[in-house]
Amino acid sequence: MKAAFFLFLPLFAMAQSPDLASQNAQLFGVFTLLPPIVAIALAFISKDVVLSLFLGAFTGTFMLALTQNGLANEATLLNTQLANETSLNSAQVSFWAMLYHSTIGAFTGLVFKLLNSMASAGNAGIILQVLTIGGVVALITKSGGTKAVALWLSQKAKQAKSSQFATWCMGCFVFFDDYANSLIVGPIMRPVTDKFKVSREKLAFIMDATAAPITGLAIISTWIGLEISLIRSGYDLIDSAEIFTALGVDRASLNAFEIFVQTLPYRFYNLFMLVFVLLTIFMGREFGPMLKAELNARAGKFSHGHEQIDNIEDKLLEPKEHIALKASNALIPLLILVIFAFVGFYFSGYNALEDEALKAQINASPLSLFALRETFGAADASVVLFQAALLASIVAIIMGIWRKIWTLKEGIATWTHGWRTMIMTVIILLCAWSLASTIKDLGTSKYLIELLSSTTPLFVLASAVFLLASIISFSTGTSYGTMGILMPLTIPLAAAVGFHNDLSGAELHHYMVINISAVLTGAIFGDHCSPISDTTILSSMGSRCELLAHVKTQMPYALSVCVISILCGYLPVSFGLNVWLSLILGFVAMILLLRFVGKKV
Repeated sequence: MKAAFFLFLPLFAMAQSPDLASQNAQLFGVFTLLPPIVAIALAFISKDVVLSLFLGAFTGTFMLALTQNGLANEATLLNTQLANETSLNSAQVSFWAMLYHSTIGAFTGLVFKLLNSMASAGNAGIILQVLTIGGVVALITKSGGTKAVALWLSQKAKQAKSSQFATWCMGCFVFFDDYANSLIVGPIMRPVTDKFKVSREKLAFIMDATAAPITGLAIISTWIGLEISLIRSGYDLIDSAEIFTALGVDRASLNAFEIFVQTLPYRFYNLFMLVFVLLTIFMGREFGPMLKAELNARAGKFSHGHEQIDNIEDKLLEPKEHIALKASNALIPLLILVIFAFVGFYFSGYNALEDEALKAQINASPLSLFALRETFGAADASVVLFQAALLASIVAIIMGIWRKIWTLKEGIATWTHGWRTMIMTVIILLCAWSLASTIKDLGTSKYLIELLSSTTPLFVLASAVFLLASIISFSTGTSYGTMGILMPLTIPLAAAVGFHNDLSGAELHHYMVINISAVLTGAIFGDHCSPISDTTILSSMGSRCELLAHVKTQMPYALSVCVISILCGYLPVSFGLNVWLSLILGFVAMILLLRFVGKKV
């Protein structure tokens, strides 16, 4: 018991602090890493991202509560009594009473962090955007529009290669949601690929490779709100005004959407995987277990998995049998969403600009690349996407009524069902925001910065972040949780490492963009190939391929692209190689891999 008391005593000695984050970083030291470590460890053990993020945040609020309940004075009294070996029982009672009050304080503190996350106007806009886009996805799915596009593509397939390419195109078309991709593409394309003796494993691989990788790149998707929000939260954790001065931006006017767009060329795993699928199709080469599966399929031996997709709520979004499947039911609402989003970005950004000289330049050439960059960079992405999605929803509901697909009541019910499918995303967002807020108050980023900023080589960080994100997401099967855990740590650390290595403003911004993309891309790796990932499971279900067969055949491909992403992507760009040359280098590496390792089917 005495040892336990002495273990806690160093943490209480400096409990009162005028500068909460800085003093907590000094007070807790390495213990400031407990919240993210708890979140990561529980994610490995429980495979439940909500529980992991919640308890990670709770660990942090408990530590904060320890510093706010008079434990420093109690610890001093206890230390004296221990030294004198008097009144120990009384001291123990008092100590455990304080721990009890700290536990209550931790719970209430976490509740207030959750409430504050929802009370933020920016966060509220992100939540509405996520929910409304979910409603649009539900409407175009229920109307049969997405299915109509998929059927049209399937009719264009005339041989094994074209059937695989049609599957790839269809996966890219359903860019707005990874679940919708897995649920729509498989059932439609499976009879076509079976006809041309393409293995179920290859079908599942193409579906999976165009689910999370393409949705993670899309600037309009069910993921965009989470990704932008986490980038914004990460920058909020940068305490150094000198770093913002070096970046040449104001903290309040920082545009997370613009940063998200700038990360797109650096999403090496996503981009390489999409191209890798095309290369396997047109080169006609496979290797590893996939080669064996393809040879078996050519001989008429197919993997047989789930005969139907059970226990999936999205079966409620199947179009009614009597309606005519029209591609316009999907294309028109999506075009409304995209067009009005871009128009909204332009005018929202233009109205947000305060520099009259800059506005005059834009007025002189309103559609120039300069004008688009400046206006889009200043736009409020969450508000614009919410407005565009709301308008697209209204158009989709009216079209459904006009074409007798549903009544007004049924259309609104379908739309709200789409909201319900996004509830888990909202819960993860709230937990991730709370964890980020807790980490900020504890001074976790300050501790990491002090520990690593002057010792970490510039070229190492992005690859290390990508590997850590890959390991976490593979082990947990979730990209959302991985992003929520790592983004609040990576952005402040990358900023400090770059700043301490005397990077100029433009170089520092570029370096941070690379590391942000490493988090987003590494998180996708696990979502793509983890055997416990929801999209992996849905891909095997939709293709009626055995889950283990899908994982076994996909794993060598995913790991190969993962290695290429590091060797041809994050390491070279961290050394200063142009990103476009890195992409070309990766494409060449994949061609050589298939040419010399792969074999003709």
